Amino acid sequence: MSAAGPSAADPSAADPSASGSSAPGTTAVTAAPGIGRRLVRLYCGLALYGASSALLVAAGLGLEPWNVLHQGLAELTGLSIGVVSIVVGAAVLLLWIPLRQRPGLGTVSNVFVVGLAMDGTLALLPDTRSLAVRVPLLLAGIVLNGAATGLYIAARFGPGPRDGLMTGLHRRTGRSIRLMRTAVEVAVVVTGFLLGGTIGVGTVLYAVSIGPLAQAFLRVFTPAPAPAGSTVVAGTTPGRVILRP
Repeated sequence: MSAAGPSAADPSAADPSASGSSAPGTTAVTAAPGIGRRLVRLYCGLALYGASSALLVAAGLGLEPWNVLHQGLAELTGLSIGVVSIVVGAAVLLLWIPLRQRPGLGTVSNVFVVGLAMDGTLALLPDTRSLAVRVPLLLAGIVLNGAATGLYIAARFGPGPRDGLMTGLHRRTGRSIRLMRTAVEVAVVVTGFLLGGTIGVGTVLYAVSIGPLAQAFLRVFTPAPAPAGSTVVAGTTPGRVILRP
């Protein structure tokens, strides 16, 4: 997930409701969902993210940056794209050690659930060659990806491994999140394309639409404000965060 700063990389760090304390002077209050509801959001969001990525693969009109790399490596190694996603996610997570990043449950779960869901969905999808089918698959994949992103972020269990890499580089180098994300994703896309990954109109459409979609769905899945006199914990919306598989 891309972020505007360290607090966006881990929504719980910016959300007093995650620790059970309220921020001084806060006027808006939100009801903090229970751990069970948050776990449902987490794993539904990750599973839907993997399914949405599978739709983009099946459409064949261009993938999101990291999956361009995953597809290229899958072509090179003969492994499934889901397995490659898991391997790359685990490798990226190891890079958190020198960057002094701390993973959460969502971080570790991201590594496995997204890849498994992607392979499982691809196994169920028929071979699609008609453009009349591929275009709706592409659009459905992007919208579902935005919904999955909002659902996953709303669970507040930590960033994905690739997003933590970007925010870790931001902290270590002092460079902006935007620059770190751009540098990493350009390198990922170019490498993936050279290995045989798919770049196309879907890649561009995903890049320009995923931010607004994720933000819109984040508002849907974030708990509604409670009455002013309520005793529930004050909280903030973990906005401007984008999940990467």
